[in-house]
Amino acid sequence: MSATTEKAKSPIKKQKQTPLDTDQIEFGDNALSQLLYGPQAQNLVRLAEGTGTEISSRGSIVVVRGAPQKVSQAKTVLSQLYARLRDHEIDRVDVETVDAAIRLSEPDEGNPWDDPAAPTANMFGGSELVIQTKKRRISPRSKRQKDYVKAMLEHELVFGIGPAGTGKTYLAVAMAVQMLTQGQVDRIVLSRPAVEAGEHLGFLPGDLKDKVDPYLRPLYDALHDTLPGDVVIKRMERGEIEVAPLAFMRGRTLSHAFVILDEAQNTTPMQMKMFLTRLGEGSRMVVTGDITQIDLPSGVKSGLRDAMETLDTVEGVGRVKFDQRDVVRHAMVTRIVQAYDEADALRERIGKSYRQGHGDREVREKAGDDSTA
Repeated sequence: MSATTEKAKSPIKKQKQTPLDTDQIEFGDNALSQLLYGPQAQNLVRLAEGTGTEISSRGSIVVVRGAPQKVSQAKTVLSQLYARLRDHEIDRVDVETVDAAIRLSEPDEGNPWDDPAAPTANMFGGSELVIQTKKRRISPRSKRQKDYVKAMLEHELVFGIGPAGTGKTYLAVAMAVQMLTQGQVDRIVLSRPAVEAGEHLGFLPGDLKDKVDPYLRPLYDALHDTLPGDVVIKRMERGEIEVAPLAFMRGRTLSHAFVILDEAQNTTPMQMKMFLTRLGEGSRMVVTGDITQIDLPSGVKSGLRDAMETLDTVEGVGRVKFDQRDVVRHAMVTRIVQAYDEADALRERIGKSYRQGHGDREVREKAGDDSTA
């Protein structure tokens, strides 16, 4: 009986568990290690959550426990953030810095900087990718941001395409400010299409500046985040910084300037061609936009999409495409962008399925008509 019963019982299969690893890292400077940990060790807590590990500290020693690959990742983040503090590349570490380091340490197929065990210069891009402005030092916070900063340093024309919150405009303005303060360019020109009002601004109250300022406010925000307010005002009065709607670019040649066109998805092909041909001697031009948020009238092709197609094979043009992994605003923004991307993909699948089914029905109906005939 016992033999029959044992044979009838189906054995319970044990799930194979990933073996856990425990390792530690020790830092030489106790003061720097406390900066690394953050108040109440909040940076270690954030790192543990982001890597799925258990992290504890005792003095200048940090113990990490978890899956071997995750332990290695957490150690890499800690050692490289510590190295940046030691080398004065950064003067503090907060949870946003930790989040950025986690993103940069994630494997990324096809990217030359995808090795979590790579040296600091590879993971963060080194000091040459740190943007120095009057108010702060700004480092790339994702792999695409690193590619973007590198592209702006190496190319005269750069396209930054991707969703909101990926730092396209902010980094471009910061790079423009750095080049202006270092004397690499003589002025900054920032522009946006005033598409929301169809560029017919007469119904808005106030003078011309009052009418267009609401559309240019994000550019002002980025300027004031990188330069003291009084410096922004003085440089604007001297004509070293200019913020203007796209319509004002016609007929100009912008030499020795850093020129940024923001929200470029809302340009027409004619407007985009007009803007791109403003590029003059000794100038840099950055075009940013999100081709999933086009506000043009139905049937009007986006100038940004048209330019990406037209200039696809043109040598010397930098192109960086961001996605939701590069969103560096509030964590909720990442989830919102991802939700919209998933909804768009679902609608596309449903539409494709409907079109295929509708086509099959037409074929069947046509075949039926033919057989009847």
